[in-house]
Amino acid sequence: MALHRSLAAIVALCMFAVTVVAAPVDGYWLGTLKVDAANQLRLQLNVESDASGSRCKLDSLDQMVYGIACANVKIADGAFSFDIPGVMGRYVGTLSADGKQLGGTWTQGMTWPLVFERQASLQAAPVRKKPAALPAVPPVSAADMQAQLTKDFDQLLKSGSLAPGTGIGVTIGVLRDGERRVFSFGAARPDSLFEIGSITKSFTGLMLAQMIEQQQVSAEQPVRTLLPDKTVAKPDGPEITLLDLVTHSSGLPRLPSNFEPSDAINPYLGYTTDRLYAYLAQQGVARPAGAKPLYSNLGFGLLGQALANRANVDYPALLNQLVTTPLCMTDTVVQLDEAHRARFIQGYTHNRQPTGPWEFTSLAGAGAIRSTADDLLKYLAAQMQPTPCASAPESAHKKTLIAALKRSQTPQRDVTPGAKIAYAWFIDSETGNYTHEGGTGGYTSYAFFNPQQRYAAVVFTNLAVGPDGMFANWIGAHVQRRLAGKESFKLE
Repeated sequence: MALHRSLAAIVALCMFAVTVVAAPVDGYWLGTLKVDAANQLRLQLNVESDASGSRCKLDSLDQMVYGIACANVKIADGAFSFDIPGVMGRYVGTLSADGKQLGGTWTQGMTWPLVFERQASLQAAPVRKKPAALPAVPPVSAADMQAQLTKDFDQLLKSGSLAPGTGIGVTIGVLRDGERRVFSFGAARPDSLFEIGSITKSFTGLMLAQMIEQQQVSAEQPVRTLLPDKTVAKPDGPEITLLDLVTHSSGLPRLPSNFEPSDAINPYLGYTTDRLYAYLAQQGVARPAGAKPLYSNLGFGLLGQALANRANVDYPALLNQLVTTPLCMTDTVVQLDEAHRARFIQGYTHNRQPTGPWEFTSLAGAGAIRSTADDLLKYLAAQMQPTPCASAPESAHKKTLIAALKRSQTPQRDVTPGAKIAYAWFIDSETGNYTHEGGTGGYTSYAFFNPQQRYAAVVFTNLAVGPDGMFANWIGAHVQRRLAGKESFKLE
């Protein structure tokens, strides 16, 4: 998603271009990317050339992310450029006459000035302080979790991210053996609404499963067939299917190349269906041979749009029909009404600056949902024991929900050794945990459930991802360990 969060996830192989030895841009460079007043990132470059070509590595110092490999490195007559494919980023610059400065621009949707100054040496990666260990305790019940976390979070609540006056809060929902609890720390309340970010993808996956069970679509159906006529040509060979999209196996990039937000604070709002279809017309829908899992907001946004096209309603309405109404989830929405808005907690950037919400149009299926911890516990409870809400009105959607939930949890493809993917849910083969995380410009979230151990939890925070990763993930990992009765770590 946004640049200051996306860089943390990039690992790519260098691709060498022009063959040179001892290029004039070789060396160490330091610059500051000023996205806006609240988001400024120091970026460090290490450029090297030899007989095999030129290459570089990028460090994001403020995020403590090092060694991001550049691709398509080109050096010619003082011009210098490279790509960071995972975030659709590109730098184009020119070496100054005295060789001490690279002046240019960084483009990732929008374009910003970025000037690098030559340095005598690299700033070394700092040695991160290892979190203090917390001893294991017997597996914690839902009823006792708040008291346990109050003890574990002592420093966090007194002088850390959840201290009084920070504006930061966390709401946690825990479910174990049918017992459920929702509680909060810091500025949040138990009924606060948060942006859930990419946890939305699991809802989009369940919507697909529902429509398969209702025989409206099939898993192997080409997505092209759910787009307006003549949107994109039929490829000669294999093409992207709905199953490819829901398992991040389509080969589509994280974001489309024509993703050019006019507002860095609300980047997805202007990406309309017209722009999505224009991208697809140019990109095509051929499935690359041997495509490996590649996390794609574009892919899930396209899936949500395709399903909405098939149902002849928009994404929010389809979400309501297929998922939230059968599960009695009244606080899980895309658009906020007046009552929801009153409980929608203010979001903050990673450096504690207030920021606005994210709004989605054609890519809603990737991250548009807002919800509460209580509503998400309803969702996770249904995942562990597939069943609709007893008081939900009778409908075709309610009748197919149990089969759809089971389908959406069925492992489909390997992601990494020891991890598989179902319909958006990532499955840890060792623990049996189903997990998904989410992050937007001012929020992070984490949800997991374990059908065998009969526990689940959700963590929502109103703090964006920062140098140490997603705040919600750290808390979620700690909650997992307390539920499992394992040694954990101290959050400060």
